[in-house]
Amino acid sequence: MALNACKNEQEKFDRLDEFIEEKKGQPGALIPVLHRAQEIFGYLPLDVQKHISDKLDVPLSEVYGVATFYHFFSLVPKGKYQISVCLGTACYVRGAGKILDKIKETIDVEVGGTSRDAMFSLQATRCVGACGLAPVMIINDDVYGRLTPDKVPGILEKYKQQG
Repeated sequence: MALNACKNEQEKFDRLDEFIEEKKGQPGALIPVLHRAQEIFGYLPLDVQKHISDKLDVPLSEVYGVATFYHFFSLVPKGKYQISVCLGTACYVRGAGKILDKIKETIDVEVGGTSRDAMFSLQATRCVGACGLAPVMIINDDVYGRLTPDKVPGILEKYKQQG
């Protein structure tokens, strides 16, 4: 069964518990468990963090600390399409700030947020290693380089039409 194919909350917790049982007692189990929980639930709400804390017998403060320390983890629901705008030096000096502003204006979302229709989430990231393509935006696994603000609405529209 696909991870995101769970039909109800209890089924999601059951899937998570299966994974926790595989990892329980292993050094460094918390991060893989958090990854799996985020795959299953889409993010790490407080009730999921508490559940992980109980099942792994680690303090909730440790679970929360790890979940908030690593940029990959999210405590809020994410959109179907994850937009990352590189703000590394090369991208920034080539106009990444204007790209970011155009995205925010086009889909009415702030950095770290999710659009009202849950279609898009927006993150500003450090260097993504594509300096030769600066400025760069990544949507899920698609990389868009040498961007200008006027290209942004058309790119986002393509994803809106895909639904």
